[in-house]
Amino acid sequence: MKHDDGAQEECEDPNGVNGLVSVIIPTYNSVAHIRQTIDAVLAQTHPHVELIVVDDGSTDNTRVVLAEYGEKLRLVVQSNQGVCRARNAGLALARGEFICFLDHDDAWYPEMIALQLKAFGVDADVGCVYANYIHWYPNALGQYADPGELRARCPMDSELDASMSGWIYHLLLIDCHVQTSAAMIRSEVFRQCGAFDESLPYSEDWDLWLRISRKFQFRKLKNISVLYRQVEGQGSRTARDVDYRTRLLEKAVATWGLRSPDGTGLARRDFIRQLAIYHVDYGMGWVQAGQPGRGARSFLRALRLNPAQPKPLVYLVLSMFGWRPKWF
Repeated sequence: MKHDDGAQEECEDPNGVNGLVSVIIPTYNSVAHIRQTIDAVLAQTHPHVELIVVDDGSTDNTRVVLAEYGEKLRLVVQSNQGVCRARNAGLALARGEFICFLDHDDAWYPEMIALQLKAFGVDADVGCVYANYIHWYPNALGQYADPGELRARCPMDSELDASMSGWIYHLLLIDCHVQTSAAMIRSEVFRQCGAFDESLPYSEDWDLWLRISRKFQFRKLKNISVLYRQVEGQGSRTARDVDYRTRLLEKAVATWGLRSPDGTGLARRDFIRQLAIYHVDYGMGWVQAGQPGRGARSFLRALRLNPAQPKPLVYLVLSMFGWRPKWF
């Protein structure tokens, strides 16, 4: 949505929060879903939004669709450089006090932005507010359920989830609890913590949340506001040459330890146990891809970390006889 330079001064929130929100959508060959994603932004109940779409070198008709929206969005076109570069390009142009990144095939419910702004309140220590999400699966025909139908099956709750709010660095050492399309970040956060690491092809969001969690608190809304579309060939389901998750977590602990800034910590045994789980998960991906040798190396790493857990050994033996997981 287009705004003049005085827009920020015109939209004060009742809680004292400046209401201009910049929504950044990085997109690549998304003609099948981009309309639904953009329409979800335009349907937000909060009126003060600037929408920036960064097309990362699409080769389909994505840009034709984007052109239909005219001045309702700001379109940036670049050669294909990856999602981190696209998000950062949008961030460099953003004028809002708050920033949202929405993936090109996800969608929001209309109250998403309004609820997140309210949750920020006036506490400057809060750098990020994130919402709950649901996985949006296609049916046997490849069709996705109507968002309204899914909403009818989702609990509505605008309260905060206290267990996942506050200083959550130690919780992020267990899992990437913050989904990118579900997060709103104060723009000041990027000045202090930096943007997306463009050298990371995977776990780049997790890396950002870890850095933010060292300086700012998070708040989580119980309300389900995000539809996280599941598509074939999704990046999170691809076997990769590097196990970025375990590398990222090992680096974080080496740099910052196991405690959040408020002193709340994670037991080392729990961290090691989770690291072993991720090694098994990574190995299973390679076994399913038909490369049991690569899977075996990850199973052995898991065994060294947590020898009391027999599953890695069982998977190692089974994979040597040609077994592939059906459920992975």
